[in-house]
Amino acid sequence: MLEAQDLTARRGAATLFTRVAFRVDAGRALLVTGANGTGKTTLLRILAGLTMPDAGTVRWRGEPIAPFASSLREDVVFIGHAPALKDELTAEENLRALIELTATHPTDAEVSAALTSVALDAQRKLPARVLSQGQRRRIGLARLRLSRRPLWLLDEPATALDAAGLDSLTQMIAQQLAIGGTVIAATHQAFDLPTERTATLALS
Repeated sequence: MLEAQDLTARRGAATLFTRVAFRVDAGRALLVTGANGTGKTTLLRILAGLTMPDAGTVRWRGEPIAPFASSLREDVVFIGHAPALKDELTAEENLRALIELTATHPTDAEVSAALTSVALDAQRKLPARVLSQGQRRRIGLARLRLSRRPLWLLDEPATALDAAGLDSLTQMIAQQLAIGGTVIAATHQAFDLPTERTATLALS
């Protein structure tokens, strides 16, 4: 369970949001919506322990979490709005590098299956610099396929994905919720999630 209590964030003299509060239980998702500049990315970074709020508290599994706390970092996968790939590395090498940041060491078969599941098997040996934006985003989807962490924080995960990519994304999120995981996604683009498991938070 992830809980935010009276969160406030500012950028310089501007207030992005104030007194934001919500609770997301295991097996549930929260979609964070709002126009550019309303603080969606900042909120995700606060929840990931990467940025301090100006006020308020974040609790994970009932315990207050300080920024950069190892207890949170060990449970979270944070995927930002940029793919965070190294152009000189292949799709497979980038996937391995990303997943090993979470101290997960998949087998060759697991890596191959993850790339195949997001339609990147034919591109696995190509450097990231020649991949389309949609293919680059699919490496992030393959990372989710290999993730064993309970909390997913996703910033604009649907960007550049075609219909098949969106279908893979929604299936992965649904599977994460089905095993008791928690997902918080900031998004401009609507995509289908299990209605009974999903709430929405609009920042303005």
